[in-house]
Amino acid sequence: MQALDRKLLRDFKRLWVQALAIAMVLACGVSILLTAVGMYQALQGTQEAYYGRNRFADVFATARRAPVSLLPEIAAVEGVLALEARVSGYANLDMPGRAKGAVGRILSLPESGPPQLNLPVLRSGHWPQLPGEVAVNAPFALANGLGPGDHFLANLNGQQRRLTVTGTALSPEFIYTLGPGALMPDNLSFGIIWMRREEAEAAYDMAGAFNDLTLKTARGVQEEEVIARLDQLLEPYGGQGAVGRAQHGSHAIVDAEISQMKGTAMVLPPIFFGISAFLVSMVMGRIVALERSEIGLLKAVGYSDAEVCLHYLMLAALVALAGIAIGWAAGTWLAQLLARQYARFFDFPFLIYRVSGWAYALSALAALLTTTAGAARAALRAARLAPAVAMQPPAPPRFKHSAADRVMRGLRLSQPAIMILRSLLRWPLRSAMTGLGLALAVASVVASSFFADALDEIMDTAFYQSNRQDAVVMFTEDQPESVLEEIRALPGVLQAEGQQYAAAILRHGARMKRVTIEARVPDPDLSRVVASDGSVANAGPGGILLSERLAEQLGAMPGTLVEVQFTSGRRETRQLPVTGTVKQYFGLGAYMDHASLNALFRQAPQYSAASIAIDPSRQDALFTRLKALPAVAGVPVMTDMRRSFREVIAQQVIVMNTVYITIAVLITIGVAYNGARIQLSERARELASLRILGFSRREVSFILAGEMMLLALLAQPPGWLIGAAIARLAVENFSSDVYTIPLVLEPAAFAAASLIVLAAALCSVLIVRRRLDRMDLVAVMKTRE
Repeated sequence: MQALDRKLLRDFKRLWVQALAIAMVLACGVSILLTAVGMYQALQGTQEAYYGRNRFADVFATARRAPVSLLPEIAAVEGVLALEARVSGYANLDMPGRAKGAVGRILSLPESGPPQLNLPVLRSGHWPQLPGEVAVNAPFALANGLGPGDHFLANLNGQQRRLTVTGTALSPEFIYTLGPGALMPDNLSFGIIWMRREEAEAAYDMAGAFNDLTLKTARGVQEEEVIARLDQLLEPYGGQGAVGRAQHGSHAIVDAEISQMKGTAMVLPPIFFGISAFLVSMVMGRIVALERSEIGLLKAVGYSDAEVCLHYLMLAALVALAGIAIGWAAGTWLAQLLARQYARFFDFPFLIYRVSGWAYALSALAALLTTTAGAARAALRAARLAPAVAMQPPAPPRFKHSAADRVMRGLRLSQPAIMILRSLLRWPLRSAMTGLGLALAVASVVASSFFADALDEIMDTAFYQSNRQDAVVMFTEDQPESVLEEIRALPGVLQAEGQQYAAAILRHGARMKRVTIEARVPDPDLSRVVASDGSVANAGPGGILLSERLAEQLGAMPGTLVEVQFTSGRRETRQLPVTGTVKQYFGLGAYMDHASLNALFRQAPQYSAASIAIDPSRQDALFTRLKALPAVAGVPVMTDMRRSFREVIAQQVIVMNTVYITIAVLITIGVAYNGARIQLSERARELASLRILGFSRREVSFILAGEMMLLALLAQPPGWLIGAAIARLAVENFSSDVYTIPLVLEPAAFAAASLIVLAAALCSVLIVRRRLDRMDLVAVMKTRE
């Protein structure tokens, strides 16, 4: 080992605390990059493998009642490789030991052999073979304590049947399982039930017919052409419009999560790498300034400029290696942990966790380039120093009175305060970069706090202002207006309001969207559309009310005429004016006046569902009666949805806040500790002189700590602005057709971020202050600087 190598290791050992502070910030960037890439690859790889192994369909269509004899014609459509015709329907379930019912979606199984598409994965037991036997999806079975051999009752199109569970399964079609009218998955109240085709046909009067169809298309085929042809074939039989995989509810949500992971990998790591480069630049610049004489001696004994330059670059590389090691370990662990959580949340039957070698290589290369870029200026300055010049002390800086000095004198500031301000003005670029680093720490906490506040806003708006009902009674088919009086007469029902649903395609110019239009009576009290000012929004007679996101996607605004092609009812196409837009957090909402919709259909008023308010003391009797009603397809309970939403969100908020606060503390420590150490090394002689002249330890410490804390205070407003910008970017990137995140920035979020960063900065400075207390005044005064 050469002498220069031994010096390298001694320098790294001497600077290990500063190096560790930088390495931790660098490790944040490495670990976030690995976590995001690992999560992205795990989810995408698992999704692709699951879809491929279990033949997930490409096109999905429903009809009212189409004959099986139509299938050969559909199979002959160009580009169709395989198809699966099924019988599907909803059933009201009576679960053992529960007063509240559940909703089940019935899906038929082929008479012989496994399904051709959307092949379920059997998790326990076996597939149904005898009358009355069914298989259920595993999350529903787990939530309700069901296993092979257990029984429950189901209201199948008005006929109550006792069903026996023979097995549990998972399906690529239901990775994210949402029940009818649900805003969040609730495995306790909604499940998938696979039944022998013969029994499903009998239950829903579908002998020789089907009402649910899935297709697999060839690669390179224009999906739009297949969908258009399929819609033509199914239209006479009540087809409600086929959709591609991108519009399939479960796939769309999983795909949105994968895209978010990809965006995270591209946005966050560069911030940490940039801060690390700045910290390395500060530390290496000071090391070169302190080691001028050593550099001169090295060159005098024969070391070349290149060797001296490489020596300091290698010191920075050691910091990078420490950050890479910590980042790899933390990133691998976090990626595996989060991937398992996502796999359980999304009901994958397996998890393919792999992080490609290129991700590790990319993170390591980014870390090395970061530290190299940060150290390059100082290393080149060391290489350019001539031996004779390096052996001499640096020329003292030139000072002169400026306008700032006159202002400070006019303000009658104390001498320590003047010294602090002069130091900031003497090194403006370094002060600005230090402040920027602290501002980014503030921004990370603001960004995480925004998410918690946004979820509170969603909770309040979606569950307490808009959907204020206790439950929704879903009907097997549209019922006459008199059904509301029957619902109101049930025990425990305090209030009932009806809604009607109509599937439609909205078009404006070349843009189109498939939606479900909800028709409501004016000024409802339970299920409402709430405007931004808190008032109840109504579509108005003859018009249509759109959510802001839907209006934006259609390019429509209030007063614009949109083409509405109804795919249910009379299946007519009308031109309707947009009467307004409202902010909505779940789905793409479209609303009409109830009387206007029925007038368009030229029919007496009908309802597809009824929102009800329930007397808690009589809810058991109510749910018992509802389970026995033949016209009721299910009763989603909003109180259960609120509970499920609150539980899921609470876990996410805790994890996210912990991660971002940890990141903020690490950034603050890295910036504040290194900044204070560099100030101490630069001003040690100056501070020692003040002690000798009679300044107290408190006054001298105030000079050291005051500069860093002043920068921390000045960093707060920029940090708030940067945090708000990151939050706005997150809102734009994370919102989708499934859900929209509001931008909610509360004063408490800014205050919490500032307190966390200021506390971390103060702790870092106090650690450095201990060195000041132990400083040997005589030894410091003997230095050449």
